[in-house]
Amino acid sequence: MPRQQWSNKDERQYQHIKESERERGRRSALAKEIAARTVNKRRREEGRTESRRTSGTGNPTSSLEERTVDELRNRASQLDIEGRSSMRKAELVRAIRQHS
Repeated sequence: MPRQQWSNKDERQYQHIKESERERGRRSALAKEIAARTVNKRRREEGRTESRRTSGTGNPTSSLEERTVDELRNRASQLDIEGRSSMRKAELVRAIRQHS
């Protein structure tokens, strides 16, 4: 996690989220991961990172419909689905389901 680039506000948000997750009963490692991902996602959305787009494939426990188009495209890329760059969200979901 590139925390050396985080602002003081990012660090405070990270600590707050981590503590909240621990209070909800999450183990320490998972609480740290959730907090870091949340802070990094906000930084990415605000344009404070090299890439504004996620390189992840989304939460594997969430449905395909709940994931973003970028996450679905990344998953389609992993599955080597042709034509994924021009597909809409519903088409990506359908193609991923057919491939699996």
